[in-house]
Parts: sequence; structure tokens; C-alpha cells
Amino acid sequence: MKIKLLLLFLLIIPGLAGIAYGHTVDSVGEYRVEIGWMNEPVVSGETNAIEFYVSPLEPALELKDQVFKNGITGLKKTIKIKLNYQDESITLPLSPDHNIPGKYYAFINPTISGFYQANILGTIEDTPISLSMHPPKVEERAYIEFPEPSDLTLTQIIDGHTTLIGDIHDLKESVNSLQELRQQMNVGYIGIGVGIVGIGIAITALVKSKKN
Repeated sequence: MKIKLLLLFLLIIPGLAGIAYGHTVDSVGEYRVEIGWMNEPVVSGETNAIEFYVSPLEPALELKDQVFKNGITGLKKTIKIKLNYQDESITLPLSPDHNIPGKYYAFINPTISGFYQANILGTIEDTPISLSMHPPKVEERAYIEFPEPSDLTLTQIIDGHTTLIGDIHDLKESVNSLQELRQQMNVGYIGIGVGIVGIGIAITALVKSKKN
């Protein structure tokens, strides 16, 4: 039973490794280069970074058997990554990993799902490099969203804006109506006051005429 479990474990582990570690390896001159996404699976609309590793090639080993060790430092100013998506491109500087010599990051927020191409340009020590590499596919953000996206959609924003404008318009109409009513009431009060004054004058005149 234990032997069967061990065999099953050995069969599963390589599959898991392939899923978790989707990096691409190549070589230039006497150097092994490797790229991949910092956070995997990578999805559109999230800040991520291309990880870039550089180390010496080991003699007498096939590329597939090469591993990253004894990383090459000091490449921050000599290498840049030009990331391409269809007809658009952006040049990204490298930021070294302070804990792992020879490991660098090129930070990016891929906004669209699909396949990107990374062109590695510059020099590794005295060796020129102009290499095209392809990191794993960027998946659509909805791939990991559940149950529903919490972000406001453009339609919701427009509808909310329209409602707000309508409420402001109704408030202005109400204020204008109140102002007109107040003005009418003020005019009415003035008319009443004039009437009272007129009545007073008439009464006074009548009293005087009776005395005379």
C-alpha cells in the first residue's frame, strides 16, 4: 500500500511542478537565461512582474538539465526588457532581487489577456544579448473572479451620474418655486399693509369731517 502511494506521489509531483513553475529557459553565449511571471497564474488587470534569471552555463550539460545557480549580478544598467503585445510595446527596466543574486524583476500591469513577447536587450558582462522569449499566457481576469466582479461598470457609472444630474435639476426647480412663492407672499403682505394704511387714513378723514 505504501509503495502504491509513493508511486502515485511521484507521478503527481512533476505535474504540479509544471503548473506552478511555468518559466522559459534559453541560452546566449556562455549564459543561461530564464524568464517567467512573478505571480502565477497571471491575470489581466493585476500588477505583476517578469522574473529574469541569469547564470553561467555548466559545461557538458544539456540546456534542459541546466539549473539556476551562481547568478550574474550588476545587470540592472546593462539589460532592459522590451515587452510586446501585438503592435504595442513598452521598455521595462530591471530591478534586482536583493536576496537572490542574478535574479531581477521587470514590473508591469498586463491589462489585456493573451500572449506577450519579451525581448531581452543589452549585454551580460561582455556578451551582447538580443533574445526573444515568451512568458506564459496572461489569462482573463474573470478566470479567477467569484462570484461577481465588485468593480463598477461603465454603464453603472453613467447611470449614477445621470441620476445625480436629475436630482440636482429637481432640487433647483424646488428652490426656484420656493423663491417665487416667497416673492408672491411678500407682494401680498405689501398690498395688505397699504390697504391697512389707506383704511386708517380714511377713518381719520371721516372723523375730522364729522367734527367739522
